[in-house]
Amino acid sequence: MTTGQDAETVGVTVARVVRPHGRRGEVAAEILTDFPQRLTRLKTALLWDGVAPARAVAVLSCRISPSRGVQAIFHFAGSDSISSAEKLVGLEVQIPASERMALPAGSHYVSDLVGCEVRERGTVIGRVREVQFPGGTPLLVVDSTRGEVLIPLAEEICVRIDTQARSIEVILPDGLRDLNQT
Repeated sequence: MTTGQDAETVGVTVARVVRPHGRRGEVAAEILTDFPQRLTRLKTALLWDGVAPARAVAVLSCRISPSRGVQAIFHFAGSDSISSAEKLVGLEVQIPASERMALPAGSHYVSDLVGCEVRERGTVIGRVREVQFPGGTPLLVVDSTRGEVLIPLAEEICVRIDTQARSIEVILPDGLRDLNQT
């Protein structure tokens, strides 16, 4: 997920603070990255409330806890009590987009796919609103003029993905477009 900030300060969400942890200002966060061990090496992070510009904060420590479905336990500078930790609940923990991990060829960040225009043989189908992970092949949720279209994110269907150009070229199997429009 990216923020609505200017290109210089765009952050990518890697965790979301869910509750205070202990009495010394630490917080437990839901992990929202495929690279959780990287969180333990962060020296600074951006904290974002979804509205105001994200603010940079020093990460004093971070460890991965297996409790409650695996969470990151952060201790941020300036948070030294339960009450200060409570003020962080709901904030997104972000890193600058420029510091994302490199992905192997053929892999894409969800945040890069959202907003891409989807075309078939030059005809615009719509724009990707979100990516769902129902188990198995992820689905692109595309808003079209005729309603929502669910398109499997499979190589044989999504034949060309150019996140820089914000476009995805697809070859839909017969009947797919009509089958899943709502």
